[in-house]
Amino acid sequence: MKVLVPGISGRLGRLLADELLAAGHDVIGMDRRPFREAPEGVEMHEVDIRKRAAEDVFRRVRPDAVIHMATVTHLIVQSEDRYRINLGGTRAVFEHSHAYGVEHVVFYGRHTYYGAAPDSPLFHTEDEPPMGLSHFPELADLVAADLYAGSALWRYSSFVTSVLRLVYTLGPTGHGTLATFLRGARVPTILGYDPLFQFMHEKDVVSALMLALDKRPRGVFNVAGPPPVPISLVIRETGRTNVPLPEFLLNAALGRFGLPKLPAGALEHIKYPVIVDDSAFRKATGFSNAADEVEAMREYREAFPPPAG
Repeated sequence: MKVLVPGISGRLGRLLADELLAAGHDVIGMDRRPFREAPEGVEMHEVDIRKRAAEDVFRRVRPDAVIHMATVTHLIVQSEDRYRINLGGTRAVFEHSHAYGVEHVVFYGRHTYYGAAPDSPLFHTEDEPPMGLSHFPELADLVAADLYAGSALWRYSSFVTSVLRLVYTLGPTGHGTLATFLRGARVPTILGYDPLFQFMHEKDVVSALMLALDKRPRGVFNVAGPPPVPISLVIRETGRTNVPLPEFLLNAALGRFGLPKLPAGALEHIKYPVIVDDSAFRKATGFSNAADEVEAMREYREAFPPPAG
């Protein structure tokens, strides 16, 4: 099968490319970033998904399936261009897929779609609306992209749409929001709060994407791995130092004193848990995570030992 992967140059995209090739698929990559040392067999196009050149790739290649990974978070891209990348790029992927005969589109979404709040349910199911935008407006672009992808379920009946809302990732590549948050020697938390964090190993993320490609589940699905653990445990087991601070002090110290730079709304996510019910995806695809939370934390710590100081 011909599989087009927008966003292939990211760390997870590279892992996915290897698995797709190993499974015998023809892999077509699309990304604004170069994919240096791309595996033999990857047809790479260094283009912006929102531009005419990207549509030309769809027109020429006529992929059977698309795995759309070309979205970014606030911690990775902190600019107004992020909204155009996430929503504009997602819209282009679905419009081109409809126009050029794609049979299946997999959208890589995030469980932070649901938002973090004191009155949120313990487990989020797929039919719940996003609730955190009033506190964390920087999520608006990812939520908008997710909602647009979900609308393809009724907008485009010519192909199967699988919207996956994956939890945080952790592993040796250092991909993702949680891995970025943990990168320094000292990790801030809010005094009096120790929320559960739900994450999965990078190799299980790739396995979930491969299963979605194979099983073609239609709908919106939460995707998770091992049970969630307190953020204090994650910090300790990755070799970092937990720095609990009063919220007002942490808000003033973000981006200084070796602490990560976070938007004010992100503090809700280190106060309250965002835990998802992933039973629908497991039932639809037979997914079972291979790595537990201990392995994910250990491999991250070995790949990214805490900086001195």
